[in-house]
Amino acid sequence: MRWKTLSAGVATCLALAGCAAGGDTSGSGGTTGSGGTTGTAGTSGSAGTTGTGGTTGAAGHGGTTGAAGTTGVAGRSGTTGTAGTSGAAGRAGTTGTAGTTGAAGTTGAAGTTGSSLDGGMAVNCSATLPTTGGNTYTGTNINGAADGLNYGIWTNGSGGSITVFPNAHAFSTSWNNSMDFLAHLGLDFNTAKPYTSYGTITADFSEVKTGTVNTYSSIGMYGWMHSPCVEWYINEDSFSGYVPKGSVSVTVDGATYYITTSQTTGTGGANACEAGHTGGWTNMTSTRATPRQCGSITVSDHFAAWAKQGWSLGSLASVHINVEVGGGMGSVQFPVANVTTTSN
Repeated sequence: MRWKTLSAGVATCLALAGCAAGGDTSGSGGTTGSGGTTGTAGTSGSAGTTGTGGTTGAAGHGGTTGAAGTTGVAGRSGTTGTAGTSGAAGRAGTTGTAGTTGAAGTTGAAGTTGSSLDGGMAVNCSATLPTTGGNTYTGTNINGAADGLNYGIWTNGSGGSITVFPNAHAFSTSWNNSMDFLAHLGLDFNTAKPYTSYGTITADFSEVKTGTVNTYSSIGMYGWMHSPCVEWYINEDSFSGYVPKGSVSVTVDGATYYITTSQTTGTGGANACEAGHTGGWTNMTSTRATPRQCGSITVSDHFAAWAKQGWSLGSLASVHINVEVGGGMGSVQFPVANVTTTSN
């Protein structure tokens, strides 16, 4: 577009590039055309490079400054909310589990080691009879001592046997059609004293029975008193036909017993009563409402229950763990058989 600055003639000459010499004067004006050199000032057009100043547009990189926007990450400080997990400290409440230590109190359950048959007292109801060391005696009227206790047999029939042990409070006995048969182990008292002089009198027993009897039977405690002459029984078990007697009931060792008393008319008790006794004697009996085969018996509490009824008790002569049967054939083992007193 810069050619528009020339005159029309010059423009024509330039266009033809061959003007006649005759036009030199006018042509010198072409010298003026050398002013076209000025046209070289078109170089100034190179100032168009100034357009390159568009590179200044690169300054647009400054837009990257927007990256500073990442500062928004600071918003993550919101995670501070996780501190709420400190609520887990509440687990310290588990310390309360230490209260389970109280379960150790169940150790008291060991008290149940006592059989339910013995009122919770310490009797080994699972004990067995010793297999060796026993001494056996056979006859109709036998008496002796073993391991601090007195043993005996009495019968008005053909007799039987008793086996006792020198180092064990235990015994066994057997019979065969012996009519009235008794076998026992316990304490004999040679001094005339009331039962209260011996403090608490206790018997521990366990028994295993076999066989049959023809009529009556009693397994439990037995003994005599003197002045007045009293034959007494505490019935814990029997072979058959166990029927508690008596209309009066008492509680001893946590169990119900029926008690009764009566007078005999025979003379067979003369050997058990004090010297010079003649005639009949008194029977006193406690019969357990429910039979058992093992337990601890507070014998002196039975005596006290009888005395409370106004029954006359004499001085205590004997306290035995006993079996009595009327005929038949059988045996009883007593793996536990012991009688004790608390008197000095």
